[in-house]
Amino acid sequence: MKNAHQDGRVLDVTLTADAKSGELVVEGKLIGVAVTDGKAGEIVAVHVEGVFELPKLPAGVFTVGDSVNWDTPNKQAISADASAGQVAGIGFAVYGAAAGSETVFVRLTPGAAEAGA
Repeated sequence: MKNAHQDGRVLDVTLTADAKSGELVVEGKLIGVAVTDGKAGEIVAVHVEGVFELPKLPAGVFTVGDSVNWDTPNKQAISADASAGQVAGIGFAVYGAAAGSETVFVRLTPGAAEAGA
């Protein structure tokens, strides 16, 4: 196919902030998990599809299928409605995560993210 550019499951993104491999990268509605470390201004590959283990607010509780939001300043998944500096609807929980656990497994939902006010 002559007009194909990328597969689409992994995209090249110019970082607006430093990122480490495995960290969530948020650029508008584009969310993904960094494949490698990168500095602001550099281009890195990010996975935009798949299930990833992400850090979560320790007090947060998720059941299977719950919507997962992202607290950008604190770099953690939250279940509360997104507000300033947070991103709504990065994906959904594929397993339950109890209060006290430090991570949640999230199925990323490409293009669904919305930045909070």
